[in-house]
Amino acid sequence: MTTELEGKHQIGDVSLYTKTWKPSGPPKAKLVFIHGFNDHINRYYETFPTLASHGIETLAFDQRGWGRSVKSPSDKGKTGPTSLVISDIVSVIKTQLPSPVPLFLLGHSMGGGEVITLASDPLYSDLTPQIRGWMLESPFVDFTPESKPAALKVILGRLAGRLMPYRQMVNPIPPEHTTRDPEVIKSLYADKLIHDTGTLEGLAGMLDRTAAINTGKAKLNPGTKSIWLGHGTADQGTSYAASKQWFEEQTGVQDKEFKTYEGWAHQLHADTPETRLVYMKDITDWILARVEDESNVKPVEAKL
Repeated sequence: MTTELEGKHQIGDVSLYTKTWKPSGPPKAKLVFIHGFNDHINRYYETFPTLASHGIETLAFDQRGWGRSVKSPSDKGKTGPTSLVISDIVSVIKTQLPSPVPLFLLGHSMGGGEVITLASDPLYSDLTPQIRGWMLESPFVDFTPESKPAALKVILGRLAGRLMPYRQMVNPIPPEHTTRDPEVIKSLYADKLIHDTGTLEGLAGMLDRTAAINTGKAKLNPGTKSIWLGHGTADQGTSYAASKQWFEEQTGVQDKEFKTYEGWAHQLHADTPETRLVYMKDITDWILARVEDESNVKPVEAKL
């Protein structure tokens, strides 16, 4: 039986909403989850309870500007600069360290881009070896060709982000572009925590992170152990081709898997009732295989 525990993570004067899905017995592994743009952690259906049912404990949190971490209208989309976004993630991860079981990190969409950014940040290179696996669901490595903004618009947006960082801008994402499930589409339209709002600073930071990833400026820290990346070929939110190219360029990581989901949309965890079962099994099996690898490593006996 899975136990769900709501809580909060305090960073200065900001309180971030958290939720933990615990297995019935001692965990075999732990997972920290990072959600996407215009998203919150209670939209992942059976993903986290399924992981917990297999002994994988999950901790997730609503990032600044999103979900239940928004306390007033002015908070909507107010993520802060990339340095703050990444330090928030690190702050949450450190609540799980040292971990008696292997620790994994999974990010969806914008959150996937943030996971890559963290794995590439020299400031946190000491954290890299402590993460057993870096997992990416439809990561924001680049826009799709159809959704890519004009270069001039991007330049002006970055400039405006410096001049008016907290200026809010509504940036709606059509639910029909994220999933093939009509019921999920209805729920996205009805969800009061989906506010379609970003700040110019936050949007500019997301663009900068994405540019650093897809141009190769962001390079994974030494000691990155394992990567799993899953992406649907019919994704209208982030680029399948860019994800595959980035993955193939990570030649320094020996243990890596790229999973193609033919015809699937952006939210692998909420695409259709049938396909999301496949996704959940894939990530569960990948984590547990590495837990088994860890347990099969025999300690080296000290020689006197």
